[in-house]
Amino acid sequence: QVQLVESGGGLVQAGGSLRLSCEASGRTFTRDALAWFRQAPGKEREFVGIGTYFADSVKGRFTISRDNAKNTLYLQMDSLKPEDTAVYYCALKIGSINAGVMKQTSSYDYWGPGTQVTVST
Repeated sequence: QVQLVESGGGLVQAGGSLRLSCEASGRTFTRDALAWFRQAPGKEREFVGIGTYFADSVKGRFTISRDNAKNTLYLQMDSLKPEDTAVYYCALKIGSINAGVMKQTSSYDYWGPGTQVTVST
């Protein structure tokens, strides 16, 4: 049974930084696609990034890394803005993912429960 668990969320002032972690269990994800999404109140879940590809809204401020030995995915978020406030989710697709569908939530097989990030002014 594959499980993803995010951590590292919290309250931060605008301009600050946070690093989110997503630990996977039940599977070694060396060859799987792992992405980050987020969902703000009243909005649909949106793509944040995968590998070195990011949504325009976070490009240049967020980076993704992964430690395959620890089966953990990271999201480093810098220069945070109030509009980054959301619940952040990691998502896993078994195997590789086509670039044409990597922004679609339906493309992923497993999701974590999410971690709340709140950016204050």
